[in-house]
Formats: sequence, C-alpha cells, structure tokens
Amino acid sequence: MPLPRPDTVRLRLVEQAAALLAGPEPVTLRRVAAAAGTSTMAVYTHFGGMPGLWQSVSQEGFTRLAAALADLEPSPDPVADLMRIASAYTANAMGAPALYRAMFDAARDLADSDAADAPFALLADAVGRAVDAGRFDADTEPQVVATRMWVQAHGLVILVVTGVLDPQAIDEHLPALGTAIFVACGDTPEDAAASVAAGWTPPEAESRSSPTPRCIGGSSTNASARYWGQRSACEPVWSIPGTPISAGLVHGSAGPFHLPRAGG
Repeated sequence: MPLPRPDTVRLRLVEQAAALLAGPEPVTLRRVAAAAGTSTMAVYTHFGGMPGLWQSVSQEGFTRLAAALADLEPSPDPVADLMRIASAYTANAMGAPALYRAMFDAARDLADSDAADAPFALLADAVGRAVDAGRFDADTEPQVVATRMWVQAHGLVILVVTGVLDPQAIDEHLPALGTAIFVACGDTPEDAAASVAAGWTPPEAESRSSPTPRCIGGSSTNASARYWGQRSACEPVWSIPGTPISAGLVHGSAGPFHLPRAGG
C-alpha cells in the first residue's frame, strides 16, 4: 500500500486541526493525529510541534483567501468590483468554515504575511478606483472604507459559521450593507444598487457548510435571540465555551486583516 504524499498528510493535519478547534473538546496532538489518520510524529515532522501546526492553520486560511481573490481582475466598474471581492470572501469562508474561524488569532505570527495583507489591499485599491472614477467623494479614504467593508463581511460570516444567524443572512444583509456604504461615500442610490447587483453572488456553500444551532429544550427558530438572551439554551454546534468569537486578529503588519495586538 503506497504511503500518502507528505503534502497530503500536511494538509490533512491542518484541516483536521481547524475542525477540532471549532469543536467543544480540548485539542491535543494525539486527537489531531488520530483525526488525520496519521501518527503523532507527523505533527513534529511537518510542523515541529503544535505551535507550528497552529501557525500553519492560520496561514492556510489566509493563503486560500488570497488565492480565491487573485483571479479577480479590475473591471470598468470599481464599485461592482468591491462586491465581487465581498462575494469571493464569503464564498471562501463558507467553503471552509472551520478553517475560516481558525484564521483570526492574535497570538499567531504568519510565515507569509503578504497573504493576509493582499485581500485588504485589493479592497483599498477598488475604493481608490471608485474615487478616481467619480463614484465616491474625493475625500474618501480608501483604507477607512476598506476596513468598514471587511468588518461588515467578517461580522456576518462569523455569525453564520458559528450558528448565531442562518446562512441566508449573508445574502439578505451584505448587499444592503454594501449599498449603504457606497451611498455614504457619495455614490447615487441608483448607481450603487446597480453595481451591487452586478457584482454580488451569494456563496454557494452556505447551505452545506454552516452549522445548525443546537438548542436544548426547543427548536432552532429564532436561534440568535436565544443565543444572546440565554446562552445555555442554544449553543451553536461549533461554539467553544469560554472563547470569544474571533476575539483577535492575526498579529503582524498594518492591514486590518493582520493587525498587531494591543500593546504589541
């Protein structure tokens, strides 16, 4: 029986570590190795130990996101491009929700910080092109608008992948939030709506990748209200007791995808 390729083992360890991290039980070297169908020695061979594995989990998430956005070419409509970036971002997250949750951790440095900075740079560039095209006001700050767009996308996605909101919330709210930002930047409501319609595509992986809220003593209807009002009555399947949802971002450079820790 042929041995699995080293890169296959490495990727399997990364993906299984992310999946276990999204669960309620403590993540140990032995559990990761067992889930990946390999030996504990493989973790040391490929990552030098658990710290190296966690760094690689975050790195894999940002590398995949950068690759998903790399094929987006600028179009004559920079506002539609902003929504195309948002579409690719959400599709990437919904396609690998456990990995997405594991990307954002202020305690981990990345071997390739460019992968974390690339998505934000792409957003800021599209905002700058919208200013140059006269769609946004001349005093619009690309980094500020890019940050607001990222915050709204990340906020919705993390609420969906943790089971607080239903998957359709992304398609229901993100285009409207994008339109509001574009109009606030100086675009007309009509032009903003047209560009959003042209650039937005709902993530196809939503229905099969998102957790179903697991409620004790009741149905999952209005799960978000019970989640905030009575946490013990409705725990998302992927919740980690005592762990804030995306409490920090990855430690590194200046872009909001890769912020330094406070005091760091």
